[in-house]
Amino acid sequence: MTTPQQVRIVEVGPRDGLQNEKAIIPTAVKIELIDRLGETGLRSIEATSFVSPKWIPQLADAAEVFTGIARRAGVSYPVLVPNVQGYERARAVGAEEVAVFAAASEAFSKANINASIEESITRFEPVLERARADGVKVRGYVSTVLGCPYQGDVPLADVVRVATRLHRAGCYEISLGDTIGIGTPLKAKAMLAAVAAEVPMSALAIHFHDTRGQALANILACLDLGVAVIDAAVSGTGGCPYAKGASGNVASEDVVFMLEGMGIATGIDLPKLIATGQWLAAQLGRETGSKVGKAAA
Repeated sequence: MTTPQQVRIVEVGPRDGLQNEKAIIPTAVKIELIDRLGETGLRSIEATSFVSPKWIPQLADAAEVFTGIARRAGVSYPVLVPNVQGYERARAVGAEEVAVFAAASEAFSKANINASIEESITRFEPVLERARADGVKVRGYVSTVLGCPYQGDVPLADVVRVATRLHRAGCYEISLGDTIGIGTPLKAKAMLAAVAAEVPMSALAIHFHDTRGQALANILACLDLGVAVIDAAVSGTGGCPYAKGASGNVASEDVVFMLEGMGIATGIDLPKLIATGQWLAAQLGRETGSKVGKAAA
């Protein structure tokens, strides 16, 4: 494979980023964030999550947020759903793309959602059936692909098995997530290569957290294999509530700066994205988590 000439950034800040913030962000701020992101040229913005408010109170206003945003033509606004009930709530407000999630680590799955990997997949099989009937696209997430806070190393065979299962079940795209940010470039590349031997590279995305400062290096290593979809969060928001010390997702601004500097097109207006990240950081009452954003301040 060769490095792609164009990459699609999946902006996960409004969901994966904000769900791990300690503070409850006002609904109006979430709506403004998504609308600002929509003006940057992003084509995929994960808007919210229709999980139980009891589990993630930060996203209890999912319906209000989704109905409040100004949806732009040509932009997809996927939402996370854990089960059929979440799917029905999402569809009731007009969601046209959803995402489901599973872990590659058995220990993480049990700690995170109190279910085995097999049980978690069984829970959302009805979601995939409903989505197929409704013509709704489904994205799949596989977490802990490079390590788990509970069991440590995660066998590559388990990552491949779960990713393949999701793809065969009907997920058009599988996002491979280093949930605790423990991966390094050669391990990241080997993981992606192993999955790509079973799932087409065109159906794969990478999702790196920057806990140990390795995210951009990991992305660069994976680009060599031809992956062309990267998850990132504006201002580097997020983390993992189940992994001690796990900092935010790789910052969208930093990813775009690197890609554009390599001659890889993203279609994103970087100054607008930087301004959005700085605005969000101000709303959160802290400095931006983006190196590029700090340099531009």
